[in-house]
Amino acid sequence: MGVDSNIMSSQIGYPNLLGSPSLRLLALGAALTLGGCSFADEVIWPTVAGDETKAGTDIAPSLGTATTAGFSVTPGQPTGTQVGARTAQLRSDLAGLQGQMNVRSTELETIRSQTRTHADAYHAGKAGIEAKLQVGTTPGNPLLVSQWNQTQAELDQMARDINNMTALSTVIAGNASTATYLLDTIQATFGLSGAVDADHVQLETLQDNTKQTVVIINSLLGELREDTARQTTYLANERAALNTLSSAIKRGQIFGGRGFSATQISAPAAPRLTQAPRAAGELPTTPPLVVIRFDRPDVEYERSLYTALSQALELRPGAEFTVLAVSPAGGTAANVQLAQTESRSNAERVFQSMSDMGLPPDRVQLSATTSSGVAANEVRIYVR
Repeated sequence: MGVDSNIMSSQIGYPNLLGSPSLRLLALGAALTLGGCSFADEVIWPTVAGDETKAGTDIAPSLGTATTAGFSVTPGQPTGTQVGARTAQLRSDLAGLQGQMNVRSTELETIRSQTRTHADAYHAGKAGIEAKLQVGTTPGNPLLVSQWNQTQAELDQMARDINNMTALSTVIAGNASTATYLLDTIQATFGLSGAVDADHVQLETLQDNTKQTVVIINSLLGELREDTARQTTYLANERAALNTLSSAIKRGQIFGGRGFSATQISAPAAPRLTQAPRAAGELPTTPPLVVIRFDRPDVEYERSLYTALSQALELRPGAEFTVLAVSPAGGTAANVQLAQTESRSNAERVFQSMSDMGLPPDRVQLSATTSSGVAANEVRIYVR
């Protein structure tokens, strides 16, 4: 199917849409009216040049490297005093705590290694699916379905890795509390009577050892918590990406390499069509991002729609959209009613396509109206 593209010059600017100084807004508008896979010059949307690829959108976040290296417990000598005996006990408690933390550190390294292995396997599987879809394949290809299931399993393994991180974080937080308690106890021991100078010298050394232990444990704990938060966000985005791939496998083609990234992907909700959002026949004065003209059966619009939405989200990642079903107002009452029903169905189909592409459904509003200015059913998409 051929595609005719009319590009028209425009001085339209959207300074509030620029999310980064590295993005440059061209004085060029792309006309994106789609009907039977054709373009017209009714609709204007600015294109973006510069950083077209967002680094790290499909790469697993790096994991921390902190360990318990640096622990030390300076040996002491008996002094024959009760304070000396107390100091020896506290020294033993600190050594025991450090031993526990060394075990925790080893467990963390194991989790990190497993997470990297699962992430590598996941991305290899995902890349293989995307590569096959890029060149096209049969809808519902069973080989790709099997590969998708394996890729999903690797992502589930990463979810278990996150659970292990969370559980380990809880244990280490307890160790951190113990270290702080030891430090407070050592400080209080300075106030006990019956000590000799050697007791206080050894207490000062033990206090330094304990402070160092507290710093190392807190550093490890803070890094682990940051890793867990990043991995959790990453996992949510990748689950949305896999849902997009699932829809692409059903169609046998991919929209544009990957789904839209979002900080939070809402659970799909049933779309609600409002009654006419404005007086019948009155259309918004702002130009739509996309017009899809359903003037023939089986209009193929998804690839062009994906491109248009990608540009819009590149300019304004938090953009929301209105999908407006527009049906002709002329003809008999029965024809008008039939056109309205078909137009609503088309709008719901477009809504589902946008959801399949990874756009959060709660950022899309559906509406409907009639217009004497259209000859066939249309679906118009506006940026809100």
